[in-house]
Amino acid sequence: MLSKGGCPKTMLSIKDALEAVEGRWKLLILFSLSESPKRFKEISREVNGITDKTLSKELKNLEENKLIIREVYNTFPPKVEYSITPHGLSLEKVIDELHFWGLAHRNKVIGK
Repeated sequence: MLSKGGCPKTMLSIKDALEAVEGRWKLLILFSLSESPKRFKEISREVNGITDKTLSKELKNLEENKLIIREVYNTFPPKVEYSITPHGLSLEKVIDELHFWGLAHRNKVIGK
């Protein structure tokens, strides 16, 4: 339940959370990585509509926030793989709730 008045500590923690997952792509990227580690192009194919430039920027930001890790393998050509961290996996309930809210919202707004 939403509280009235807004506790400053609560507002700060919500602000921090929103900054870590802001934008239209980060949660979709995390969802893509939640089943298994993936290479850049695999993520790009799964997250429909994202440009390579945006994906690169979002992956760097997710790595800075310790939600994913980037692993470079010593092969030729170099293999780079991204995987979700336990900290990133802690967003599973948030993603599930957004999924259910999105279904209800689509039904309410579009009627489908």
